[in-house]
Amino acid sequence: MTPPSGATAITGSASAPALVQGRGELSNAVVRALRTGRPPAWAPGSALRADPWGEDLQLALYLLYELHYRGFAGVDEALEWDPGLLRMRRALEDRFLHALKAGTADAPRSVAAAFAPLLVEPVDLGDSLSHRLHVEGELWQLREYAALRSLYHLKEADPHAWVIPRLTGRAKAAMVAIEYDEFGAGHPDRIHARLFADLMTDLGLDPAYGHYLDRAPAPALATVNLMSLLGLHRALRGALIGHFACVEVTSSPGSRRLAAAMRRCGAGPAAEHFYTEHVEADAVHEQVVRHEVIGGLLADEPGLEPDVAFGCAATQLLEDHLAAHIRTAWDRGHSALRPA
Repeated sequence: MTPPSGATAITGSASAPALVQGRGELSNAVVRALRTGRPPAWAPGSALRADPWGEDLQLALYLLYELHYRGFAGVDEALEWDPGLLRMRRALEDRFLHALKAGTADAPRSVAAAFAPLLVEPVDLGDSLSHRLHVEGELWQLREYAALRSLYHLKEADPHAWVIPRLTGRAKAAMVAIEYDEFGAGHPDRIHARLFADLMTDLGLDPAYGHYLDRAPAPALATVNLMSLLGLHRALRGALIGHFACVEVTSSPGSRRLAAAMRRCGAGPAAEHFYTEHVEADAVHEQVVRHEVIGGLLADEPGLEPDVAFGCAATQLLEDHLAAHIRTAWDRGHSALRPA
């Protein structure tokens, strides 16, 4: 793609990650287009045939979305708005969104019904991944979990910032207040993404942004792609708020268990601190997002209530997929990461 007249082609920032290899027809087409600057060569019908939860489609979407974050080393930044890549992204998004809606067809469509089960700690935590790590997790499992989660936590809160200009009044003010905390309340050393990088250092992992992309399986990519999908489309603003609220409501209890797991395994003070920080912060955020962000949004736009409920259900669906993938791999004595 030729940059706009008078512009200079720029090939990624100093913090941009390396471009990875594709995992199939769709992701290979994206990789070739990013490396060469030529339009992506793909058959539109391949998006309809692709597994919406599979490695190929999820990696292709992740690569296309990453152009709106930090891009990739050696890739022209002007490709962020390349029409051919955007057309391809839309086709993949349609496939992904259709699967999300099909997978949540039986989920509640009211906010009260969607969030009610999340507000009570279940008696049986047997399927909870944070409970498993708390009770019997080993250090290598905590390291794998952190590597998988790094794709989001090293850009924590960035996808949700896209919703701010799409809100008004009470909802906007409350959302900005939460994001202010997520971004360190004016202190760069307290930005949550920085705290997670410190956690990774304590665990002996590479804290570079995007370093573990090539090791991340499709279920891990899908959880991040959901945020990008909802954040980049104004029409899905209600679903993004539902996603954000679901994360905040469930974060505090899970973070308490993960902090205890880090402490039990001797992971280090920074590893423990990331989760203890979220125990208190997210307990407050949960109240603000439910009563002020959702409350304010629905006071302004009551017709978005089913979208908010859908965002919550889609989040739970993908988190369940990822947890099942991790549990299955560990139960078989395998790594939950893709081979190096």
